[in-house]
Amino acid sequence: MNKALKTALLSASLLFCGATASTLAGAADEPNRAPAARPAAARPGPAPRANVARPTFDGRGQVLDSRYNHGRYYPPAGTARATLPEGYRPYFHGGNRYYFSGGVWYAPRGAGFVVIAPPVGLVVGVLPPYYSTVWFGGVPYYYADNVYYTWQPDQNGYAVANPPSDPDAPADAPSPPPDQPPPPDNGVQNDLMIYPKNGQTKEQESADQFECNNWAKGQTGFDPTQPAGGSAVAGNPDVARSNYDRAMSACLQGRGYQVN
Repeated sequence: MNKALKTALLSASLLFCGATASTLAGAADEPNRAPAARPAAARPGPAPRANVARPTFDGRGQVLDSRYNHGRYYPPAGTARATLPEGYRPYFHGGNRYYFSGGVWYAPRGAGFVVIAPPVGLVVGVLPPYYSTVWFGGVPYYYADNVYYTWQPDQNGYAVANPPSDPDAPADAPSPPPDQPPPPDNGVQNDLMIYPKNGQTKEQESADQFECNNWAKGQTGFDPTQPAGGSAVAGNPDVARSNYDRAMSACLQGRGYQVN
């Protein structure tokens, strides 16, 4: 074999050995390499929650009033109970007695009371504790428990009104109650105009009227919540009413009120 051929074979052997050593070294280093980061799988987000409708009944037999988004529960008409709820207010209209509490109206029935729809025209001093204000034809209605009320300035109160001609039609924009609401409803029905002179709160004014009413009734026997002043009135009920008004005025004036 000549010298040139031997030189070529030796060079080829050296190149082959070098490539093999390089491959083995790379394989030896492979376990020390950090594994390539795998793309994280996308996690599904929470499924959108469907709007859950409020139940029609609240578990106590009361029915949801959802008209105008009112969202309050009331006992249905015809519900009977043995006693009236605490804090009720008595009213007399059309020769009949009615009771009002929490937006619900009651009437005597046998030995107990029953939930009723109040008669149109019955006037209350203040609105129910929860009400919705809606406008129809430019007139504001105050709504609660399927009853509509309208402000009656000549009576200084809110009267039960007939429903609008199409109560399910879209109502106009809501509005707040009148700027000058009537005196607080303390169960006393009188014709006196009472103004606090010493900064009395509405709660104090209501309590004072209630206590003065009880005192004036005891002094005169006249009850303004009873027809003709009640059975204790003898003779002319107009005279008895005048005596009651004078007694009521004297009591309120002594507590820091102006009475007209």
